[in-house]
Amino acid sequence: MANFRIVPVKGVLLVLLAVVPVAAQTDSGFIYLAPEAVPFKSALGVGPEQAVLYGDPSKPGIYVVRVKFPPGFHSNPHFHSKDRHATVIKGVWWNGTGLDLDFRKAKPIKAGSYVFHPAGGVHWDGAGDEETIVQIIGEGPVETTGVGKPGAPEGYWPKP
Repeated sequence: MANFRIVPVKGVLLVLLAVVPVAAQTDSGFIYLAPEAVPFKSALGVGPEQAVLYGDPSKPGIYVVRVKFPPGFHSNPHFHSKDRHATVIKGVWWNGTGLDLDFRKAKPIKAGSYVFHPAGGVHWDGAGDEETIVQIIGEGPVETTGVGKPGAPEGYWPKP
């Protein structure tokens, strides 16, 4: 089982999971992990869950994480210190850019889609009416910084 810690980063709580092997490895170093075995964990028992599949986002090197957003959950505007590559695995991932949290301007990114978040690119994201899972690949160490004036409380997407 993975351990986690919550790290406050300039107004945003960042959940970091300690890296633990997530599946049996063969003698040649391959990792195989069935979808139902992905070790999602939520730091507070509510909100998004994260699973570190490879590497460690807090240390140098490539990492692969999956984030599971419950229906309606969103983040507030923030940016990451390094580039991140995201692929939507399940559901629709809603993305917006800039300091203003304006849900009417969010773009729906459907399963199978790819999104590039450049280092320093201010954005906010989350799930609509259904659970959403996103896989993120990046290079550590990476930091997350919250920005802008407080908008809607981090949490659930308002209904139109």
